[in-house]
Amino acid sequence: MVKKPAPDSTRRSERSRRAIYDAALALVGEVGYPRTTIEGIAARAGVGKQTIYRWWGSKADVLLEAFLDLSAQAAREAGREPYVIPDTGDLAADLKAVLRVTVDQLKDPRFEVPSRALAAEGLVNEQLGRESVAKLLEPSLQLYVDRLRSAQEAGQVRPEIDPRIALELFVSPLAQRWLQHTGPISYDYTDTLVEYALHGLAPRTPDVPSGTPEHGTVGP
Repeated sequence: MVKKPAPDSTRRSERSRRAIYDAALALVGEVGYPRTTIEGIAARAGVGKQTIYRWWGSKADVLLEAFLDLSAQAAREAGREPYVIPDTGDLAADLKAVLRVTVDQLKDPRFEVPSRALAAEGLVNEQLGRESVAKLLEPSLQLYVDRLRSAQEAGQVRPEIDPRIALELFVSPLAQRWLQHTGPISYDYTDTLVEYALHGLAPRTPDVPSGTPEHGTVGP
């Protein structure tokens, strides 16, 4: 008698985890965050709710982890490492590249619909808002901080610039336009944001006082 191999619990767990991610993101996009429940996620994923509680403490934990996974998927599909901003030595090109990936992600219905639902709830649910910032937003912003500091070391950004404030020059306008529908988001738009922002961050050329040879002779 041939003995059947034991089921691969690792593969089964990964399949269940993926189903839970997909179910959570789909539900929050369809019914909103308040009406999304652990029971609903479990039913949609085809697992018992005890499976979810074994891995996560709340629906917020499920959703935030699902978003992190979705962001990683989007990065891989774009052909880059997740959670990395390239450092090619060309700051403008590197920022434009990562913001173009962000545009693609924001316009992807898989991300856009549930993300809007979570963002809207985060405005009125302070705890969820803080968790979203800490787990989803802050790690991404830190990547911009690191890249801008690298540019400072290379002399491409003025040393007195605060990278945490500087990154908002191109990240915040994109987020506002996407959240509030104040205009379309596109590669041209984010490229322009980078050009405008870096013009203000670049090292200053010292002003040449009037009357110097470069300006001609003072007087008649």
